[in-house]
Amino acid sequence: MKTQQLGRTGLEVSSIVLGLMRIDALDDAAIDALVRTALDEGVTVLDHADVYGGDHLCERRFAEAVKLTPSERERVVIQSKCGIRDGFFDFSTAHILSAVDASLAALQTDHLDVLLLHRPDALVEPEEVAAAFDQLEAAGKVRHFGVSNHTPLQQELLKTVVRQPLVANQVQLSVTHSSLVSTGVASNMEGLEQSVHRDGGMLEHARLNGTTLQAWSPFQGGFFTGTFLGDREQYADLNDVLEELAEAHGVTPTGIATAWITRHPADIQVVLGTTKPERVREAVAGSDVRLSRQEWYRLFTAAGSLVP
Repeated sequence: MKTQQLGRTGLEVSSIVLGLMRIDALDDAAIDALVRTALDEGVTVLDHADVYGGDHLCERRFAEAVKLTPSERERVVIQSKCGIRDGFFDFSTAHILSAVDASLAALQTDHLDVLLLHRPDALVEPEEVAAAFDQLEAAGKVRHFGVSNHTPLQQELLKTVVRQPLVANQVQLSVTHSSLVSTGVASNMEGLEQSVHRDGGMLEHARLNGTTLQAWSPFQGGFFTGTFLGDREQYADLNDVLEELAEAHGVTPTGIATAWITRHPADIQVVLGTTKPERVREAVAGSDVRLSRQEWYRLFTAAGSLVP
């Protein structure tokens, strides 16, 4: 398993993150098998959110099914998110504090290793966030803080008051949903859709500031439009290259799709949303594959991006 540092914390973590958004439909045995497979394969980061399953349901199901021992708890990084409510976002001090307390109770733990603000709140008041973070840190309830889907300027706005480093930013990224990367490749080209900036230089900002990017939906064609893996109707060329490189490297197409992300020198983590243990094993195997530049760009262009 490829490992890396989380932000500039000095905390060594796995390049694969097990996302637990979909476990509410599984029975306890299946949840335990999924998590145990990930841990056995070297995954050290478990990703939650208060809204997964609705009202902390997936957090509760995880704790009830897996029952980590104290020593196991110390070896894993439990990450959760808050801020999404029913039809609106809420980064108020009161909501952040209450959401974290509810997550700790659901997860049956006394601290979160990482707390992310879940998507940007248009009505954010950085002072409110700072007050919540300070109280959570002082109480030992949260050790590290970050965001999800935040632009560079949204992060900089928070940092005018927030003292704690923003160690991670969880963003959507796959070889077919790659504007985070592809815009920079085709910058300054008038009239080209790929040249349109949608995130304000999120990738470069993360590298400059030592923020770890965490790629969610790493196998999705778009915004929950279905996986590109095996989809020959829309992604025939890409699947040809995925299969060719999978055979060459002794992994599966899932592994190669993972390797496309982990090859980037920004040390991007891959957040799996799967409920299948075998998909976890395939992704972990892929994280150890180092694609050549030529292979990486072949996948990039086969997925539809332009190399001018």
